[in-house]
Formats: sequence, structure tokens, C-alpha cells
Amino acid sequence: MFRLSKALAVSSVGIKKVVTERTILSLNVCLCATVQEVRPLVLVRPTSTSAVQRAEQRDEANFPRPVRPVEPGKVRLGFVPEEWFQFLYPKTGVTGPYVLGLGLTTFLCSKEIYVMEHEYYTGISILLMVVYAVKKFGPVIGQTLDKKIEDIEQSWRDYREGSIIQVKESMEKEKEAQLSAKGQDMLFDAKRENVALQLEAAYRERLARVHSEVKKRLDYQLEVANVKTRLQQKHMVDWIVKNVKGSITPAQEAATLKQCMADLKALAPKA
Repeated sequence: MFRLSKALAVSSVGIKKVVTERTILSLNVCLCATVQEVRPLVLVRPTSTSAVQRAEQRDEANFPRPVRPVEPGKVRLGFVPEEWFQFLYPKTGVTGPYVLGLGLTTFLCSKEIYVMEHEYYTGISILLMVVYAVKKFGPVIGQTLDKKIEDIEQSWRDYREGSIIQVKESMEKEKEAQLSAKGQDMLFDAKRENVALQLEAAYRERLARVHSEVKKRLDYQLEVANVKTRLQQKHMVDWIVKNVKGSITPAQEAATLKQCMADLKALAPKA
């Protein structure tokens, strides 16, 4: 009995020491997590288990890419991974893992390595309540959390798709801007041609104006020359007629008139 009390005391001290160490370790983990949380986000780099683009030289059939599982792996007895049973199956068979677990538990309890004190039954009670809570409320909580995760992933997908659409629109706008920039050269050429045509039109207009003004001046000079010639001719004709009339005497006029009358009389019988 004394040995049992001593063993219980030693185990209690050991458990308290383990609890204290675990508490200190938990505090250190919390402090580390807090320190990590206050680090700048610049040092955080997102990683992924799958590539963004599939390489053509990779053998996807024989060497598939590792994908992060969404659901947890298979377990037995609620917490033992299926891989442990598969690992022990070639050596121990189907019942080997169960016998190993039961034998190990019996060994620990029989040698008082694992002491069943009053906290042991408290742990069993807590374990039963946890199992009941998991069975009762686990599916509902799981569905709620899955729904939240799905909403978060959907928001990420929407953001990604929106970013892709925005980038594509930016690329299309960039292409349009490049075409517009190329069209600027054509626009400049067209403006140069328009300016050249305007200069040509102004040149031809001024040339036509000069031609019209020169023609008017030439027509004026021609008209002046024609008027001068007509006046000279008229003056000369009047001067000749006046001189001729002045040189004819009345006797010559009477003789000429008689001669004309004689010529008419001579021509009358012939008519």
C-alpha cells in the first residue's frame, strides 16, 4: 500500500511536471504564433501543391501531380490512421494492430506506467462527452464550416476570374491603344496631305487671281489701243474727206455732175 501511494505520488508529480511542461510549451507556441502573426506580410509567400500550368514533358499518367486532400484520411476507432493498419498488415495480419494496441495498453496499465488516478476517469468522461458532441454536432458544424470554406474559395475564384477578365480587358485596350498609335501615323500623313492640298488650293487660287488681274490689265491696254486706232482712223477719214471736199471747186462739181448725167443717159438705152 505504501508503494502504491508512493507510486501514485510520483506519478502525480510526473503528471504535474508533464502538464507544466505542456503548458509552457503551449505558451511558447502561442507566443511564437503571436510573433509570427505580427510579422510583415511581405515575408509571406503563397505556395501550392499543383502547378499553375501543366508542362508538356511531364508524364501525368505515371507521375501524377500531388493534390492537397480536402477531406481527412480514413481512420479506425475514430482516431487511428488507416495507414498504420496497412503498415502492420503484412507482419501481423488483420488483428495484429488491435492486439498490439490492446497489449500495449495492458502492459502500461499493469506496470503502472500509466496510472489510473481520479483524473483518468475524468478524462474518460470528457472523452465520452467529446465523442457524443462530435457525433451529435460534428456534421452540422462540418457543413457550416464547409459552407464557409466554399464561400471563401468561391470569393477567391471570383477574384481570380475577375482579375483574369480585367487583365484580358486591359490587354484588349492595350491592343486598341497600339492600333490607335499606329493609326496616328496615318492620321499625321492624312493631315500632311490635307495641308498640302490646302496649300495647293491657295496657290491655284492666287494663280487664278493673278491670271484674272493680268488679263484685265491686258484687256484694258488692248481696249485703249483699239480706241486710239479707231480715233486715229476716224480722224484720218474725216481729214481726208474734208480735204477732198475742200479741193473740189463748184465748176468741177458741176462738170462731174454733168458727166454723171451723160453716163446715165448713155446707159439708159442699153437697160
